[in-house]
Amino acid sequence: MTTSHPSGDERYAAIDRTMKRFKYEKDALLEVLNTAQETFGYLSQDLLIYIAEQLKLPLIRVYGVATFYHMFTFEPLGEHNAIVCTGTACHVKGANAIIERVCAEMGVELGQTTADGLFSLTTARCLGSCGLAPVAVLDGKVRAKETPDGMVRHVREMVGRTKDLTEQQERVA
Repeated sequence: MTTSHPSGDERYAAIDRTMKRFKYEKDALLEVLNTAQETFGYLSQDLLIYIAEQLKLPLIRVYGVATFYHMFTFEPLGEHNAIVCTGTACHVKGANAIIERVCAEMGVELGQTTADGLFSLTTARCLGSCGLAPVAVLDGKVRAKETPDGMVRHVREMVGRTKDLTEQQERVA
């Protein structure tokens, strides 16, 4: 039942393999969405439609699952990403101050990517690490008991390394 996507984009083959592995069961939706996110970097409307059609699910169900989980995004993210937890414990311990400071220092709006495409800032309703509040995830690495100053320092280091590598590559070329 594996079909190729009309666009000819070979990345769809990874999604097809996942669906085939799970025998196109509707219960495989989360696995398929994970594969799509990992393969494409985000879930476009076309991608959600493709998944819905292949799994024979209503688009609203696919969209509902995708919007429920914080790990799914619907627009391309920057090269580096930060997720700040806004759950109750993190909120009480200063998550909003972290978000405001990072937005101001990096020149980015919450949920957006910097103009140079290097950094995206998003939030999650809860990361399940309340005892470590406030929590942030920087490029997949959990940062516990984060502060506004610490978060800005870590983000600058993360983005700065990328800028340095890009500048070195441009000089070599």
